[in-house]
Amino acid sequence: MLDRPGHLIAQSTKQVAIPSAALLTLMIAAGAAWPQGAAPPPALGVQEQQTQPAGPPQAEPAPSPAREENPGLLNEIGKMFDKLPSLKSSQQTIEDLNSRAKDAAKDATDTLSRLTTPSSMVAGRMICPVSANGAPDCKLGADKLCQAKGFKEGKSLNTDSAESCSAKVLIPGRARKPGDCRTDNFVTSALCQ
Repeated sequence: MLDRPGHLIAQSTKQVAIPSAALLTLMIAAGAAWPQGAAPPPALGVQEQQTQPAGPPQAEPAPSPAREENPGLLNEIGKMFDKLPSLKSSQQTIEDLNSRAKDAAKDATDTLSRLTTPSSMVAGRMICPVSANGAPDCKLGADKLCQAKGFKEGKSLNTDSAESCSAKVLIPGRARKPGDCRTDNFVTSALCQ
């Protein structure tokens, strides 16, 4: 039981010694970091008096030009902080987060509305009109098929093509000419919304 207080004192000595050693190391490092151009600290002991020779008064020394940059540790840390990007205020950060949240909510709402809109597959036969470049426009054909069934628009799922010829082709003995037949494309099923 008596041994316990001695044990506590020994532990507290260790706990004080380590931070003290760290503090001493920092102080030594800070002392070594003073700029080289700084005036040396005054020497301990007796200082010599400097006497000026008697004679005409001399003009005061000219003020030193703009102070040169101090190459010390604190100056270097200051330069480092100057290079850091400026931080936004808390109000700007909150406004930025609010605008991002609004955009995300709008995107989610649009996606959900597309998913929850009832869609139905319909079957039929609607011709795909020929577009300006000569290709069949089956999107327009799917829209027409869906509108005929009471929907707003649609996407083509299946298409079919057939050759349509004029009655001239049926005349016996008549040679078939290039403009007698054409290929028509049809939408046969569509997904409507």
